[in-house]
This record gives sequence, structure tokens and C-alpha cells, in this order.
Amino acid sequence: MAKKCILAFIIIFILAIFIGIFLIDNNSVDVYIDGENITTSTHNSLGNNIDTDALNNAICNYTLQSMNQPNTNIDTLKSGINDICLKYGLDTDNIHIDSSLGKNSIPVIFQVDGTSMVPTLQDKQDVLVNKTQNVHVGDIVVANSSKYGNIIKRVDQVNNNQIHLVSDNKNVEITEINGVIYETKGISTWVDSSDIYGVVMKY
Repeated sequence: MAKKCILAFIIIFILAIFIGIFLIDNNSVDVYIDGENITTSTHNSLGNNIDTDALNNAICNYTLQSMNQPNTNIDTLKSGINDICLKYGLDTDNIHIDSSLGKNSIPVIFQVDGTSMVPTLQDKQDVLVNKTQNVHVGDIVVANSSKYGNIIKRVDQVNNNQIHLVSDNKNVEITEINGVIYETKGISTWVDSSDIYGVVMKY
């Protein structure tokens, strides 16, 4: 009889562990990003006393801030969301990022400023950028240049961590001001790969 009781206790204990793991794993966070808007939903399978509205707002605000940081990627975004969840009492590794560009992508909308990418891109045109620093020759990227500020240019060369960017507009404008002749042409500059915000996907 004692052996049966011990066996029954062990079975119940093991079942309790599996049920607990199942419930914990069912905690989840779903984030959707379309480039401008963010929607978040959280699932608390244990029914803990969590302010889900405040948690969802905190995740949305953090995601929005992260979209504007040059070095944010999908891993740092999920890690930050996980930290917020723990702060609010939701313990989960099930963080799902979906977007208008597909799963595990961070789309951001940028606006073109100027005519240096004509005819491909027009002044004031909105473009959808995928936040990534994985770039290839021929990509159009948004970068933060120490010399020019935020720029949208085409990748001309990739040399390890150094990226050479050029304008699509090859026209050279000559103007004379007070007897001095000025030549204006598109930008040609090198940036570090860490200065890349992302790759233009739709325009």
C-alpha cells in the first residue's frame, strides 16, 4: 500500500511539473509593426494579477523608441520586451514579432529629403525600411553619416564594416554666387556598418 501511495504521489508530482511548464510556456507576447503603428497583445495563462493594459502600453512605447535607434535589431528588441514583461510580473520567452515585412522584421517609415536619389526616389517620398545592418551592393539604405546626418543612399561598395554610399542622381549643378562658381553634385561617402539604420524595401 505504501509503495502505491509513493508511486501515486510521484505521478501527481510529475504531472504538476508538466502542467506548470505548459502554463508558463503559454504566457506570450505578440507585437505587430507596420512601420508607423504598433499593436501589442499579451497572454497571461496563469491569471496573475498583471495590469495588461499598462504592460501593453509599455511594450508599445519601448518598441517605438527602439525603432528610432540605429543599432536595434530583432534580438535586442525581444530582450528589451522580455525585461519589461518581467518588471510587470509576466515571465515568458514566447515573444513574437510580426510586421508588414513578415515575421522577425522591424519596418520603419522614413521620408526622403532632397533630390539626390532622383530618379529612383523623389523629394518628400515615404519609403519603408527594414531595420537591419545586413546590406549588399545595390541596396538603398538609410544611414547616419557623421558628415551629412541622416541620408538615404545606394550601397556602392562593402569593405568589411565600411560601407560606401552614393547618390543615384548623377547630375552636376553649376551655380555662380558673387562671382564664385559652385559645383553641386550627389553625395559619395563612407559610413560604418553600425551607422546603417536599415534597407529600403518598398518605395
